[in-house]
Amino acid sequence: MQQKPPSHSVFMGYLLWIFGFIGAHRFYYGRQITGIIWFFTLGLFFIGWIIDLLLIPSMARNADQRYQAGRTDYDLAWILLTFLGVFGIHRLYMGKIFTGILYLLTLGLFGIGILYDFLTLNGQISERNYQQRD
Repeated sequence: MQQKPPSHSVFMGYLLWIFGFIGAHRFYYGRQITGIIWFFTLGLFFIGWIIDLLLIPSMARNADQRYQAGRTDYDLAWILLTFLGVFGIHRLYMGKIFTGILYLLTLGLFGIGILYDFLTLNGQISERNYQQRD
């Protein structure tokens, strides 16, 4: 049986954990509900943020099982969203030219588009990778 290639890295999880008190690493691993909780409670009052240091490897394994790996790289897309989301660079990277330009002209649809992408980026990438399979 061929093993499925990884979609999410442990390294990226720890990198985003630095900003984890706002839920970045949880959003990256597809845990939207706890990502929102971490965002509004500063990492569950920093206690959950510290505990997540131990949980990141298992979150990476779970994300690898849930999402389709492929040409569109999750790590790069998440870096682009996290640091350049208001400019729509992550959308341009995924081949979504129209919405990428729209984000550029509206600063990420006035922030609402960025929030939407934090909640749905994994699914968007997984669907794109599924469609691009060779």
